[in-house]
Amino acid sequence: MSKVGVSKHTGPNERLRALPSVDEVLKLDIATLAVSKFGRTSAVAAIRRVLETTRSALRAGQVPPSEPEAIANAALASLTAQARSNLRPVFNLTGTVLHTNLGRALIAETAVEAAVSAMRSAIALEFDLGTGKRGERDDHLRGLICELTGAEDATLVNNNAAAVLLVLNSLAKGCEAVVSRGELIEIGGAFRIPDIMARAGAKLKEIGTTNRTNAKDYADAIGTKTGLVLKVHTSNYRIDGFTKEVSARELAGLARERGVPLVNDLGSGTLVDLSSWGLAHEPTVAEAIADGADLVTFSGDKLLGGPQAGFIVGRKELIAKINRNPMKRALRVDKIRLAALEATLHLYRNPDRLAEQLPTIRFLARSQVAIRAIAERLLPIASDKLAGRFQVEVVACVSQIGSGALPLETLPSAGIEIRPRAQRGAGRMLERLAAALRRLNIPVVGRVEDGALILDLRCLEDEAGFAANFLALDLADDLQISPEPVR
Repeated sequence: MSKVGVSKHTGPNERLRALPSVDEVLKLDIATLAVSKFGRTSAVAAIRRVLETTRSALRAGQVPPSEPEAIANAALASLTAQARSNLRPVFNLTGTVLHTNLGRALIAETAVEAAVSAMRSAIALEFDLGTGKRGERDDHLRGLICELTGAEDATLVNNNAAAVLLVLNSLAKGCEAVVSRGELIEIGGAFRIPDIMARAGAKLKEIGTTNRTNAKDYADAIGTKTGLVLKVHTSNYRIDGFTKEVSARELAGLARERGVPLVNDLGSGTLVDLSSWGLAHEPTVAEAIADGADLVTFSGDKLLGGPQAGFIVGRKELIAKINRNPMKRALRVDKIRLAALEATLHLYRNPDRLAEQLPTIRFLARSQVAIRAIAERLLPIASDKLAGRFQVEVVACVSQIGSGALPLETLPSAGIEIRPRAQRGAGRMLERLAAALRRLNIPVVGRVEDGALILDLRCLEDEAGFAANFLALDLADDLQISPEPVR
C-alpha cells in the first residue's frame, strides 16, 4: 500500500508523497515476472524510470496513474518494448516487390532452412572434406554459378557495389577506367559510380554525352593508360528519345582488339529470361557472358531472389587476380549467406518450378485476377474496422519491381483503397491511419496516392495473419478518433 490515500481531489504534493517506493513495487507479482524475464537490475532500472516520469508529470500538473500496480505494469511494458527487435517483420503492401527499405528479396524456404542449418552447426566452410586440408569458401558456389551463367570462373563478395569496387581496384588501380557519360549512374543512398571509382584508385575516363555514345568514342579513349572498359547497365533509369549506346557485343569486340578487359555491371542481374512470366526482357548474366564480357557483376538480393551478395563472373585469370587482392577478404561473404545462396541457386536448375519455389518470381508472376481475389476476401474485414470515417473499396492499381530493376515496367495489380470520407483534415487523417498501421504488432506498410491509402496486395501471402493483425487496429486509441456508424 502507498503511504497516503489518493483520491481525485488529492493535490500534486500529496500525490508525490504517495508514490510507492521501488521496494514496494518489487513485491508485486507483475514485478516478480519482470525480474524473472529481464533480470533484477533491468527491472529495478525500469521501475525507477517510470517513477521519475510519473514525478515529472505530477509536477507539471498532470494526473498519471501512480498506484504500485500501474508503476509495475508500465515498467514491464517498457522492458518488453526494449526487448523487441528493431528488425521487425512487416507486411509489404507498398506495391514494390524488391523494396530496398524493406529488405529487398524474400528468400525461398529451402534457403531459409539452409541458413538456419549453417547457424546451428559447424560447417565445412573453408575445409576440404576429401583432403582434410584448408579449402576455399567460394568453391561451394563456383560450380553452380558457372553452370547457370556459362562463365569460366566466379567469385562473390557482400554486395554488387563491393563487386564493382573490387574489380576496379584489382584491374584499374592507377589506370583509366573508360565509361560512357550516360552510364555514370547513382544507386541508392547517393552512391555514385565516379565515387566508387575514386575509392578504388581508378581514374575515370568519361566519353560521349549523356544521351549519345558511339563506338568511336570508346576507340579514341582506349590507350596505354587504360585499365578496363566499364559498361554499366542502366537498370534504375532509362533515357528515351535521341539516344545511342554501343552494345555489349560490339564493345567486347573492340576491347578484345585493344587488349583491355570489358567489365559489364548488370546491377540487379537475372539468371532467367523474365519474359517467360510476361515481364519485359532484362539482359541475363548468361547473355552478358555470351556477348563477350570479360567480367560481369550483379546482385544476389534483387532479381536473383537470394540474400545480399555481389557476384563477379567471367574469365578465369581475371577472377584469380581479383581473389589475390587483399580487399577480397574484407568483402567476403559469411557462412549463413553462402548457405542461403547455394540453396537459392539450386532452384534455378529447375526453371519450370521457379515461380512456385522462389518468392521474388512468384510475386512478379502473380496475375491481377489472383490479387483481386485476395482483395475481395479481405475487403469485409477492412470495411467493418474502418466503417464510418473511411470509404474502403477494392481497386485496380500498379506494382513495380523495385531496387532499380526495369524502372519503366509496371505490373497490373489490385488492392484495397482507404479514403477519408470527410475532405476537411483528410491528409492528417491518412497520416494517422498510416502511422497506426505501422504500430500494429506486425506493421503494415502501404502507400499514399491521390488522397488515399493504397494497400497493394501483390506481396501478401499470409491472408489470415494479415486479417488477425488488422483486427487489432483500434480507431479510438490508434487514430484518436471515435468511429462513426455508416449512414
